[in-house]
Amino acid sequence: MQAATASAARKEISLEIVRDFDAPVSLVFKAWSTPEHLLRWWGPRDFTPHSVSMDFRPGGAWRACIRSPEGRDYWMSGLYREVRAPEKLVFSFAWDEDGAPGADTLITVSLADIGGKTRLTFQQTPFETVEERDSHQEGWGECLERLRDYVDHV
Repeated sequence: MQAATASAARKEISLEIVRDFDAPVSLVFKAWSTPEHLLRWWGPRDFTPHSVSMDFRPGGAWRACIRSPEGRDYWMSGLYREVRAPEKLVFSFAWDEDGAPGADTLITVSLADIGGKTRLTFQQTPFETVEERDSHQEGWGECLERLRDYVDHV
């Protein structure tokens, strides 16, 4: 019984961010689904995305690297679980530290048309701690701001 309670508590630690974009759903989806677009906005403020590979289909793998202002590379990877163009994308996410994958989380990106614009709902779960979730909230929040700036100028 104790394990089930711990598992339920862990699942409660999740992240949700909602952002509206002044761009059509098709463009926002394309920004998530092609390497040439991801290389323009992926990563928190002041980080530079410099490597993205993706096999964009259910079961396909992706891997990306962002570089910090200090020059440190941060690799991440995962698998696409669901691709429903242009309204939904589900993929696993794990940091690759020293060649070993970290803990897997699941990311769901849902896109809805709101009068020719896009409402994006970003969800990531589960997190081991609230602090871990909050650090992701800051990073993804900055990332989504970069995405907004990018699609506004495409």
